[in-house]
Amino acid sequence: MPWNPPADTRPGGPGRAEWRGQGPGGQGTGGWGRGGWGEGQGGPGRRSRGSIWFPVVLSVVLQVPGVFIAAHTAASDPWTLVAVFVAFASSFLLLAGRAYPGPVLVAVAVLCTPAIAITMGPPLAAVPLAFAVVGAVVRSARVWAWWTVAGIAVVGPLGAYLLVGRPEAVIRPLVIALILTLLVGVGEAIRGRRERYREVSRQIAARRESAAEAERLRIARELHDVLAHSLSQISVQAGVGLHLFDSRPDKARESLEAIKSVSSQALEEVRGVLGFLRAEGYPAARAPEPDLARIPVLVDTYRRAGLDVRYDDALTSVPSAASQLALYRIVQESLTNIGRHAQARTVGIRLAQDGAEYVLTVADDGRGLPATETDGKGMIGMRERAELLGGRFETRPTEGGGLTVEARIPRRTAEDA
Repeated sequence: MPWNPPADTRPGGPGRAEWRGQGPGGQGTGGWGRGGWGEGQGGPGRRSRGSIWFPVVLSVVLQVPGVFIAAHTAASDPWTLVAVFVAFASSFLLLAGRAYPGPVLVAVAVLCTPAIAITMGPPLAAVPLAFAVVGAVVRSARVWAWWTVAGIAVVGPLGAYLLVGRPEAVIRPLVIALILTLLVGVGEAIRGRRERYREVSRQIAARRESAAEAERLRIARELHDVLAHSLSQISVQAGVGLHLFDSRPDKARESLEAIKSVSSQALEEVRGVLGFLRAEGYPAARAPEPDLARIPVLVDTYRRAGLDVRYDDALTSVPSAASQLALYRIVQESLTNIGRHAQARTVGIRLAQDGAEYVLTVADDGRGLPATETDGKGMIGMRERAELLGGRFETRPTEGGGLTVEARIPRRTAEDA
């Protein structure tokens, strides 16, 4: 009985993850969030009102005593009250610091410097300036921050000397400029931490995306190998059964039995593959993955269909489960391609060991590989299976006609796995 039934009887396929104030596992970053003083737990893309108002409220509260003191002495020194009140009002400019960090820093510096220069005691008027400096650095307005601090270091002492008229008045603005320089360093550290956190978040998202893509490709390979092989077998057996239905009913019955056996086996394998897609938390009931022990059953299926298949197992060690699955699937896909395209009569399958590699060769005497199948899904799947285990896959013409498929997989025994 020929492998290919007569023509008149044949039945007619990054994310980029964006930073949104969330860390691994969806947790809020806290601390310094995107573009500002911490996003808190407000969720992706949402800004905490508390984080926006925190520097404003703190600046206002800390400056209230200075305002009362200046108001108490306003009769004898009204300009101090004006300077302190202007610095007090500059606290509210911090609300615009997220959108315009550089201009806000310059404006706060201009409004706070007079109070810093002429007041005595704790430099409470510098509190909003300190918040503005750190915020500008964190929000990448670093040039604005450095130039503003440099300006304060020059203008502050000069203004203090001109307004107060005493040489010792320059010490206070210089000390403030030094503290602001240190705060620039604090802002750089916070900004660096935020950048590292962003990078970690991007890497985690990329790894998750890569793992999901690898799993999708693996499921696609399994479904392709199972369905392509089984449907090809069913098609061939159905063609044989139709061809012999009238002349040899007993052989037609064998074809129907083969169709039943192949379809039942395919159903079990598909259930196993689809088990990966079940809801999380419910372990999938899966059939055992095929191994080398099932190759004789596979070969016998094709023999019953009329193909002369010779199988030679020369392995002296038991490969790992992953290697066995890959070798089995390559044999399965090779036989499927031979049945669909090769029009071959004989096939030789040999498993052997060559040094540190398992070597699988499948050679047929058919018409070779069609041009349309050179980069087909079957060939790609076989190549991926070999390369995922660190091996190689190649095809070449068989001497005398036909096609030879060779897969080499590094040796890894079941004991090593």
